[in-house]
Amino acid sequence: MVFNKRFAVLLATSLLAACANGEAPKAAAATPPPSKPAFSADPYPSTYKPYPGVPTLVTGVTIYDGEGGRIDDGQILFADGKVVALGQSVDAPAGATRIDGAGKWVTPGVIDIHSHLGVYPSPSVRAHSDGNEATAPVRAEVWAEHSVWPQDPGFSRALANGGVTTLQILPGSADLMGGRSVVLKNVYARTVQGMKFPGAPYGLKMACGENPKRVFGSRNQMPSTRMGNMAVDRQTWAKAAEYKRKWDKYNKSGGEMPARDLQMETLAGVLAGEILIQNHCYRADEMANVIDMAKEFGYKVTAFHHAVEAYKIADLLKANDVCAAVWADWWGFKMESYDAIDENLALLQNAGACAMIHSDDENGIQRLNQEVAKALAAGRRMGLTIPDELAWTWLAINPAKALGIADRTGSLKPGKEADVVLWNGDPLSVYSRPEKVWVDGALLYDSSDPKRRPVSDFELGQPGEGDVK
Repeated sequence: MVFNKRFAVLLATSLLAACANGEAPKAAAATPPPSKPAFSADPYPSTYKPYPGVPTLVTGVTIYDGEGGRIDDGQILFADGKVVALGQSVDAPAGATRIDGAGKWVTPGVIDIHSHLGVYPSPSVRAHSDGNEATAPVRAEVWAEHSVWPQDPGFSRALANGGVTTLQILPGSADLMGGRSVVLKNVYARTVQGMKFPGAPYGLKMACGENPKRVFGSRNQMPSTRMGNMAVDRQTWAKAAEYKRKWDKYNKSGGEMPARDLQMETLAGVLAGEILIQNHCYRADEMANVIDMAKEFGYKVTAFHHAVEAYKIADLLKANDVCAAVWADWWGFKMESYDAIDENLALLQNAGACAMIHSDDENGIQRLNQEVAKALAAGRRMGLTIPDELAWTWLAINPAKALGIADRTGSLKPGKEADVVLWNGDPLSVYSRPEKVWVDGALLYDSSDPKRRPVSDFELGQPGEGDVK
């Protein structure tokens, strides 16, 4: 105390002396703003490199371009990993591989916006169960890519049976904020970085409804109710906003660097618009609440997943530019899925909302074309006439938009990545399947060539390796 009083007297005396001499007190030198980021925002960058391809011309096919366009008896040319041209007649360079597609269909590669391949891989055993870090209601610091097992046989089945060329791998839905998602190219690679879609934004998996309140309520902790879900979310967003404010101030003006918090780092990325919200939510009222919460804290919900009651608020989703990723007919497996209807997708489309199909399942991902067909048929039964080619947007351009990669994939447009599927018949028929699949113009699956059937290292030497039945 004596030291403090003496220090205060000395400080006051020096300040008075400076003022008496007409001198302004000298402020302490401020730490300049940092010349570069304090840490890498991309510490696990993609190392994906396309497999080699050759210029290829497919002729005589029905083409769905993925954006609602259709070309009958058409042609498509792709080379150097990109779509070059499509139309009734296309000029191809000398030496291009030519494929007669008479009676067949060409579409963009299927995009599954909701998959757990790699984090819940096959075989489905406890040792492989790495999708839910269900140890606290908020686990935004975990990244799904750190659980993805590239040798999951499900990847090759999705490619060969389902024509899936791009997929988002999400953490599970036990937590309110379950961690970062990752977008992958469906190619064989030894590491997950070798599969990562270069430049694709990260997502934050959030969940509302029964799952978080059941998981944590059973432990006698918050949240145990839907109001608890919202309260924990709101308190967390408030904390994230303060964290972001401190880092924004530091990056602008310098000073003492704030402590780094990996959980808050992800949430600050959402508030900055760099990380996309992918929100597990079933009921219409909860989706409306989440939209209001997003407005309160200044972030955007990119897509609601499962969204079995989306048809009840299709206009609200459209007005707020929020997509809905839904199943064709999953229903009744828990109370919040009770009011699901088969016409959900068709009603969303009819209302002008952003609608898409998704799998959430290692078997369903192999048949998303059939899921679209079921949803389309349900809509037609109620009098909603939606063309086949428009329905294909549900697994092409719409999920590409919701993943932030629509400028590169999701449709067959010149200059876009040549993620292409040749189907041996109408792709909305239960009897059709992929005949050939290209990723970035490289032929990765050919039903007539056993050497073009991808087999993961895990399967080698085991019964049924590479089986695509």
